[in-house]
Amino acid sequence: MHWWQSVQNSIQEVVHETSNRAGRLFDEVLLASIVTSVFVVMLDSVASIKAEHGEILQWLEWGFTLLFTIEYILRLIAADKPIRYAGSFFGIVDLLSILPTYMAFFFPGTQYLMIVRVLRVLRIFRILKLAKHIAEAEQLVDALKASQRKIQVFLATVITMVTILGSLMYVIEGEGSGFTSIPRSIYWAIVTLTTVGYGDVAPTTPLGQALASVVMILGYALIIVPTGIVTAELTHSPSPNPKILNPCDHCGERMHEVQAEFCNHCGRPL
Repeated sequence: MHWWQSVQNSIQEVVHETSNRAGRLFDEVLLASIVTSVFVVMLDSVASIKAEHGEILQWLEWGFTLLFTIEYILRLIAADKPIRYAGSFFGIVDLLSILPTYMAFFFPGTQYLMIVRVLRVLRIFRILKLAKHIAEAEQLVDALKASQRKIQVFLATVITMVTILGSLMYVIEGEGSGFTSIPRSIYWAIVTLTTVGYGDVAPTTPLGQALASVVMILGYALIIVPTGIVTAELTHSPSPNPKILNPCDHCGERMHEVQAEFCNHCGRPL
């Protein structure tokens, strides 16, 4: 099956490579198609636009579906283990990006209207495909992983604060001001601390308003904390090194850094 290996390697160079012209063109076309297809889905949800241009939108949707179907098949062919790719996060996202259109074709009846609507909305999952085509996404994920414990401590602190502040406001204001329970008071504390401020529940007593002022000031201080944590990790994390298709003759590892002289899996010379 030497010819099949040759075909697979050629597809891998286009699908996974970004250092050659074909690979860059593939990614650029795919990125533009993802963004445009999501835009088409949004337009399709506007009744006036759908009534006037529904047929065009439908043809566009089928065009994008066929394009992403071809891409999905190519990725299955390029994968060393197609089953593993199909069950991976991006494999599932790729499948979700094409499945709804085909499912809607088989369920056109009005009794299935809600199902079809849900399936159509699932096409928004295409936008998740953007992440794997952006080199910096890996660096951002690494920064989030590195700051995971700090963020967990921060969230635990926030949860503790809103519980205490909500309970205090429940005692101060009571049911007369709309703070009918501690959970509802905690909801008010979350809305106020995040500076959203719906205004559906508000303190009326001077003491309650004073506590609310403290919560608002704390909100501004807390918003910048997670941003600072992740930014610090991004500053200290190394820039991602681009990889190219350069198979190792010993272990079969395919992707290596551009300047790599040894396999990053078995250590043998490339």
